[in-house]
Amino acid sequence: MKVRAVFNRDGGTFRTTDMKEYCARATQTFRAAGHEIECHVVEGSEVLEALQRAAGEQGVEVLVAGGGDGTISAAAAIAWKAGLPLGVIPAGTMNLFARSLKVPLDIRAALPALATGTVQSVDISTANGKPFVHQFSAGMHARMVRMRDSMSYASRFGKMRASLRAALGVMLRPSRFEVIFDIDHDGRREHRLVSAISVSNNPFGKNPLFFADDLTSGKLGVYLTDPVGPAGVVKLAVDILRGRMKDNEAVTAATAEVVRLHFPKRRHGALCVMDGELLHMPRDVELRQHAGELKVLVPAV
Repeated sequence: MKVRAVFNRDGGTFRTTDMKEYCARATQTFRAAGHEIECHVVEGSEVLEALQRAAGEQGVEVLVAGGGDGTISAAAAIAWKAGLPLGVIPAGTMNLFARSLKVPLDIRAALPALATGTVQSVDISTANGKPFVHQFSAGMHARMVRMRDSMSYASRFGKMRASLRAALGVMLRPSRFEVIFDIDHDGRREHRLVSAISVSNNPFGKNPLFFADDLTSGKLGVYLTDPVGPAGVVKLAVDILRGRMKDNEAVTAATAEVVRLHFPKRRHGALCVMDGELLHMPRDVELRQHAGELKVLVPAV
């Protein structure tokens, strides 16, 4: 197969990696498996253009992307629209999509796993037409990401420390907002006061990192958290760490193919998070599941 790989040199693990040596290793590994490959190492600001260029090159059969969750999300959107299989090199902090795909989290071990892997069809989701592979969220998570991104950090571990500090800040002052939602056009519009809402590409598994164990259910995971105070946030955090978020009494969990959200009292400057990226939150959001429409490389069983 003709493979094009784009690596984000600003991705967490790649910052401290000899990228010349890594590209040579990638080339050798894929050629040994019978593939033609060309690697491109770019800065974070150039990733989107490089991915689009690689996907549009004539004769390309597979797109491989290396970086954090933001890079992988962008690559998935481009691969989906181009009809190309996507290979994921997990070089970020959390690497949630790679975890769901069972790709080795070591960037060197991921190379042979992908080079000898198979193509599988998995689900991809959209929010108002914008693709995502992990989750859309509003409330406490968005506030935590906003606080974290306002801090300075220069490494993967610095980002983790900033995330912890931001989480503690959210615990002291949890979010609270109104949402009107409709699931699968069932005709029932429910009005709720919540502290958080999350809609994921497939239901979360029983793990503290919030990633799906299976990306082929054809369903969105829908999670609403009732208004909670600091003590309630602490209890929720404990349940999350135990992999039992769905058992928390403040959490309502459901599945759906389509979810419509309306935020009647959305404040100016309100933000949401999609695959780790902070975005301006629309007053109305329609989330859809596109079952089996994304092709990915997964390690051979």
